[in-house]
Amino acid sequence: MCLIVLAVGQRPDLPLVLAANRDEFHRRPAQAARWWTDKPDILGGRDLQAGGTWLALHRSGRFATVTNYRDAQPSAAGFRSRGELVTGFLESKLAPLDFVAGVEQEAYAGFNLIVGDGNSIAYLSNREPGHRELGAGIYGLSNALLDGDWHKVRRSKEQLERLLVGGNVNETSLLRLLADHERAPASEIESGELGFTRSHAISAPFITMPDYGTRCSTTVLLDASGNWRFLERRFDAAGKSTGESRFAFATEALKAGYS
Repeated sequence: MCLIVLAVGQRPDLPLVLAANRDEFHRRPAQAARWWTDKPDILGGRDLQAGGTWLALHRSGRFATVTNYRDAQPSAAGFRSRGELVTGFLESKLAPLDFVAGVEQEAYAGFNLIVGDGNSIAYLSNREPGHRELGAGIYGLSNALLDGDWHKVRRSKEQLERLLVGGNVNETSLLRLLADHERAPASEIESGELGFTRSHAISAPFITMPDYGTRCSTTVLLDASGNWRFLERRFDAAGKSTGESRFAFATEALKAGYS
């Protein structure tokens, strides 16, 4: 399970606000966020098992993030890493809508992809037909379709909206939003093959379990002058912080501003 909340064009001074939790098995190796040595224009964490990433920025002002889609379809050998979609967009010169239109969807297991270039943002899932541009609004994504009716998505979108209305959007308030351990009511849990206990645990925005949980929280803020701020905070299996990384860089002042 993962979580992404995104505010597009909701404040003139902050046209883009993104907050995300990466949930993964603790045994899966990952690299802390940094500028990549082999791709020096890309900033983000890295999955050391498949080599891709779940969320990253490019010095040009492009960003991309991907989540798995949780469904009953069996996994099959030969799928490409979904993390390639992120780096593929970041290294592309295509506009967001053009890029997602050209994705070879059947080459990947279930995914949700959000990509943006400073002027527009596009969304694609290979679990529904078509793709679309994301205009001004507040969006939430986990491991179902965009704005799926899941407890963690509803709750996190509502919290982000309150922060925006109250003028209290910064790294500290966004990390507090992501650190929410509130689980869904028992009546909402569909346990399925995972069982009730595990299904209930992963319904929280921030997941803490011995073998699986929230590995890192990331915030991304873009201001109207083209200044990007990126923060990643990492956690152990007990949910305790093990360190954080902060980065800032500038791109050209926005022309469209994600309006």
